[in-house]
Amino acid sequence: MPQKETIKVVAAVIVRDGRYFCVQRCRSHKQYISERWEFPGGKVEQKESDHEALIRELQEELNWNVYVGKKIMTIEQEYPNEKIELSAYWCLAPTDDFRLLEHLDFKWLAPEELEQLKWTEADLHIVNFLAAKPNF
Repeated sequence: MPQKETIKVVAAVIVRDGRYFCVQRCRSHKQYISERWEFPGGKVEQKESDHEALIRELQEELNWNVYVGKKIMTIEQEYPNEKIELSAYWCLAPTDDFRLLEHLDFKWLAPEELEQLKWTEADLHIVNFLAAKPNF
């Protein structure tokens, strides 16, 4: 069996007033991520830094300008068709001026509410971290 290529992905953990910004993915042929919840972000393109990728992805998907801060964690997740390396970063959004361009829904949730959603497996690692350290 050939080895799966690892795809570098970044996620923005945006917190405001003790609540985290989450988005729901659109329906997909990939059942393991279809309509699941995630922290916004996306693939890192060639010759692009994680910070550049996050700024670009949030602009493309939400038309939202954010500041990218410190890395929280990097995890590897294997899915049926691919393997991803997900790096999550603390981010600051100075305004609520965004539009859902590629997602079904969004929510601002307190740490104890995060586990109520059906997350992608990769993002669930971030959820577990945030739930364990709600005042981080």
